[in-house]
Amino acid sequence: MKNLRIYGKKPYTVAVIHGGPGAPGSAASVARELSKVMGVLEPLQTKDSLEGQIEELAGVLKKNANLPVILIGHSWGAWLAYFVAARYSPLVKKLILVGSGPFEEKYADNIAGERLNRISEAERIEFLNLVEIINSPGAADKDKSLARVGELAAKADTYDALPPEKEPEPLEVSEEINRKVWAEAKELRINGELLKMGKKIKCPVVAIHGDYDPHLAEGVKAPLSRVLKDFKFVLLEKCGHEPWIERYAKDKFYTILKNELK
Repeated sequence: MKNLRIYGKKPYTVAVIHGGPGAPGSAASVARELSKVMGVLEPLQTKDSLEGQIEELAGVLKKNANLPVILIGHSWGAWLAYFVAARYSPLVKKLILVGSGPFEEKYADNIAGERLNRISEAERIEFLNLVEIINSPGAADKDKSLARVGELAAKADTYDALPPEKEPEPLEVSEEINRKVWAEAKELRINGELLKMGKKIKCPVVAIHGDYDPHLAEGVKAPLSRVLKDFKFVLLEKCGHEPWIERYAKDKFYTILKNELK
C-alpha cells in the first residue's frame, strides 16, 4: 500500500493523520473537504511499530509538505501527530487533535464498557465474539473482524450521524498493525511517558472533542493543560468521536478547523 494521498494543489501546508492504528483512510473526508481551499496531504501509516510510524510520517512530511506543516490528527492519528511534534518540532507549525484518546490511563478505564452500553444486545454479543477472534492466535480473517469491530464502535461513538459518504478509494484495516503499534503506545500511557512528551512540543496545540465521545474529554483537556505551553480545548455539543459525520456538529467543526488553519 502506498503511504500518501494528495489533495489539491501546492503548497501542501496541512496533513491529515488517520486513526487506528491500522485504519488508513479513516479521515479521508476531512482531507477532501479542506482541499477545497488548500493543498492537503493524507499520509497513510504502513509500518507495524510505533517507531516505524513516527519515522514514516516524519519522512513523508519532509519530502512532500511545505514545512512547517499543520498536523490534524484524529483518534490514534492525534497521538501519532503528537509524537512527531514532540520529536521533530521544526516540522510542525500547529497541532490539532481531533477526538484524541486520553493521555492518562485512569481516563481510559470505561471506554469499551461505554461503547457496549450504547449498542444492542445482539451487537454486544457480536462485538465480544469478534474481539475473541482477534485475540485468538492463528484465527483467520482478523482484518475483517477488526473492520467489523470498528463499524460497531463507530455506531456507539456517534451521536447522530449524517448519511455516510461513499469512499472512492476504500482501504483495508490491518489487525497486525493495530495490535503491534497499539501495544507499544498504550504502554507509554501507562508508564507516564506519553504525557511527558508534551513538554517537548513547542508549537500551539488545539484539541477538538465531542461531548458524546466515549474517549472522555477530560482525559485530553486536564493532562495536556498541565504540560503544554500553548494549549486550547474546544468541546463540541451533540458530537461523538468523528465530528465531520455528526448532524449537529459538522458545520461548527469545519468552521473551527478552518479558522485554526488560517
